[in-house]
Amino acid sequence: MTDMFAGRRVLLVSTNYAPEHAGIAPYSTLTAEHLAACGAEVDVLAGMPHYPGWRVHDDYRGRWRMVERRKGVRVHRRRSFVPTRQTALLRAAYEAGFLAHGSIRPPAARPDLVLSQIPTLAGGVIAGRIARRHRVPHVVVVQDLMGAAAAQSGIRGGGHVASLVAGVESRILRTAALVGVVHETFVGRVTAMGVPGPRVRVVPNWTHVTPPTGDRRAVRARLGWDEGQFVLLHSGNMGLKQGLEVLVETARLAARATSRLRIVLMGDGSCRTHLERLAAGLPNFGFLPPASDADFPDVLAAADALAVTQRASVLDMSLPSKLTSYFASGRPVVASVAPQGGTAEEVRRSGAGVVVRAEDPEALHGAVAELMRDPARSDALGAHGPTYVSERLSPQAGLGRITAMLAEALSR
Repeated sequence: MTDMFAGRRVLLVSTNYAPEHAGIAPYSTLTAEHLAACGAEVDVLAGMPHYPGWRVHDDYRGRWRMVERRKGVRVHRRRSFVPTRQTALLRAAYEAGFLAHGSIRPPAARPDLVLSQIPTLAGGVIAGRIARRHRVPHVVVVQDLMGAAAAQSGIRGGGHVASLVAGVESRILRTAALVGVVHETFVGRVTAMGVPGPRVRVVPNWTHVTPPTGDRRAVRARLGWDEGQFVLLHSGNMGLKQGLEVLVETARLAARATSRLRIVLMGDGSCRTHLERLAAGLPNFGFLPPASDADFPDVLAAADALAVTQRASVLDMSLPSKLTSYFASGRPVVASVAPQGGTAEEVRRSGAGVVVRAEDPEALHGAVAELMRDPARSDALGAHGPTYVSERLSPQAGLGRITAMLAEALSR
């Protein structure tokens, strides 16, 4: 099947791409590099690196547009407005900036296939236009549902624009040759937008990190984590939909009741400053900068448990990409999320963690306290993660599903 890509031109449109190493960037990057390794000539239309800190990386500041080669892929960068905080109006400006600049002189070579990723409506619009102009297939991979995100994520003004966003998103998906979704819970919402069921494929994300290899005690010592502490670590974006205030309130409870518990947030995001103010003075709460790619698996494995949190309103609009890395670490996952959402379903299916009600610090504190009292259960839960990765979330399986979908679009 991979022979089908030899000599083909593929255009991938994604605002997020390497050297970003969080969120959807690893998946767009690995997909492009995999297609290039299969013999395709791959171009990527992307923004300047800015995620998860929502600041353009130092090496790219002051640049308006550029082309660079990364592992056999031509990456065409376009500068656009990057908001430091998230409101519906600022998000609209972000989308409009990429749409306007990305539409000016896109990669000139005629592609045989166009692939885009949502979130980012602008990327889907640009990709659809290019595909129609050249009369080639457009395939969309839905990582987050933008209309649902506007309604569910808590972004200021999101409720007012949710129907408009959903309308644009619906048009992008209905006109695509095939639509890939990263979890089964997205299928119903996508088909409700008018996408025929036979054109929808489930293409779960995969684990893109290597297994941990470092000495766990040495890593904990370097990070300042005492052996007697139980460290609950959250890694990744600190944004609105994560509802990370629940971890701050859990730390307040633990400061009075569970002295060994320490909660750490590692990463960056638009809400980090707010969370730092909220947690000021808490002795059992800390922050870490994003870990390097090489160090990241060892830091996850050095924790005692890994937290994934979402606002209670988040149901079927996203699946945290951090889960694939969490499962690979061998540590138990504690999910404070809506019990009927896709994130809860994925944690339960993996057998690698526990689910508690979203935005409920007492329930979260109780679940962590139980893991602290029962180390054998904690270790048993964590051990399920790598098994689940090998059976379902390996890079070979994930990239195989993507290439199968793209090959199907080409064959049509």
